Parts: sequence; structure tokens; C-alpha cells
Amino acid sequence: MSAPVWKEPGSYTYTLTSATQVLWGTFRVTVRDGEVVEAVGLDDDSRRVLRDLPERPDRVPTIGGLVELLEQARQERADTAEAEYAADGRPTRITLDWDENAIDDEAEYVIGGYRPAAR
Repeated sequence: MSAPVWKEPGSYTYTLTSATQVLWGTFRVTVRDGEVVEAVGLDDDSRRVLRDLPERPDRVPTIGGLVELLEQARQERADTAEAEYAADGRPTRITLDWDENAIDDEAEYVIGGYRPAAR
């Protein structure tokens, strides 16, 4: 079953719970004009990630960035590249495993608390 079509708005907030080797924890993310302008760690793991990772705009992704990562995994024939979607087509969970025989390449992203910016 294909996902409903969702068009990422330019500005929104969301909560990301990430379980990857590099990005671990729960973050409150603010996106403006298609770019992450603020990421706040909501737990000890996420605060440590934000403190330890170099300051880069892409260290915490937009929802669109996560969708691109999912599509890349599908194009590269990752062993697992799955998503669950809200009724509006926005992903709510993305699960990736590039190589089931490799250690530490799995990723899971849970997307919640999504709110488009008021116009």
C-alpha cells in the first residue's frame, strides 16, 4: 500500500524520538522556511546529543529529511525501509535497517506532536 501524498509545509513543529547510533533521544523540533531553526532535547540522551554533536543545521532532521532518508534506503534496497503514516500522509514512524547482518546500522524515528505553523 502506498502512502497518501503529504506536502511538507515550510514551517511547523514536531517531536522526534530517534533511536540511531548518532541521534538518540527525544527532541522538540522547530522548522521555518524548510530548515530546522531549533532543536530542544527533552531527555538526557537528546540533551547530550545536542551538546556533543558539532553545531550543524542538519544534525536533527526535518520531517522531509526523514522522508528523503526513507526513499534513499528504498532506492538502495535496504533490508528494512518501512513507514507508518497518519491519515494526512505524514509519516509517524520510520524504521530502517540498511543491512540485517550489520551491527548498529538500524534506525527508528517516531514523529509526533506535529503542528503546522499558523499562517
